[in-house]
Amino acid sequence: MGALLWLLIPLFAAIAAAIYAGIAARAGTRKTGGDVAELAGYARFREAMERRPHDSDAAV
Repeated sequence: MGALLWLLIPLFAAIAAAIYAGIAARAGTRKTGGDVAELAGYARFREAMERRPHDSDAAV
């Protein structure tokens, strides 16, 4: 009987993980425009990194 109780612990952990994964997946699909904003930010980052130092308006 004791061994069966020890087997219940991973079972409950697996069920809890499945519930958490389902909630996390649903929350991830509710974001709107996430990829578009990320890509726009990445494009701005690339443009900033490709600029020469004299192209920026930072003080020398």
